[in-house]
Amino acid sequence: MLILRPADERGLTRTGWLDSRHTFSFGHYHDARWMGFGALRVLNEDRVAPGAGFEEHGHANMEILSWVLQGAMAHHDSTGSGGVIHPGDLQRMTAGHGICHSEMNPSPDTPLHFLQLWIQPDRSNLTPGYAQRRFAKEALAHGWILLASPAAEASHDVLPLHADARVWACMPQANAHAPMALASPRAWLQVTRGSVRANGYPLRAGDGLGLHQEEALDLQAITPSSLLLVELP
Repeated sequence: MLILRPADERGLTRTGWLDSRHTFSFGHYHDARWMGFGALRVLNEDRVAPGAGFEEHGHANMEILSWVLQGAMAHHDSTGSGGVIHPGDLQRMTAGHGICHSEMNPSPDTPLHFLQLWIQPDRSNLTPGYAQRRFAKEALAHGWILLASPAAEASHDVLPLHADARVWACMPQANAHAPMALASPRAWLQVTRGSVRANGYPLRAGDGLGLHQEEALDLQAITPSSLLLVELP
């Protein structure tokens, strides 16, 4: 079964410094038809004005992943962790039994554009934690690269997750094929740039496609594209 989520049907939060598009219900946006997809509870596409951002706030019992598409994001949290992530960097914050953090755009002139995903963890009340990895754009152009996986199977090049989920990325050139055999019963494909055809569906930037009990993803890039795929139980 395939479930299409068009970009222009997502929820919207817009303020003077933030443009946030919500694939699933989030904050003041609520749609009973879109409460998540398996363990994937939140998928937001955020654009943050220069010098602005999310002041310190709290979370608990989520694996929170941030994937920067443009600009930079400065992170600080109550564990003492912090850093700046750029395009090609994936950040994982384990909210665990409770964590406070801030996410700011440190640039005075460049907007920040990023995806944020919340995945339900496999255990509650974990010790909060933070990690990040950088992935080369050149490698992503040649096929799907594993960014994050369950901690028990993650290598030193892959972010460990406290969740039964695997996160992949790919940046195919125009007309390139990027198929993938799916090992999990659910997968969510998010197009962040360009246009593709996935299992017969034409998709553009901002569109999402849920795959349920599909054995494979058959994907062809129409234009140079950037994609994120999350496999879920």
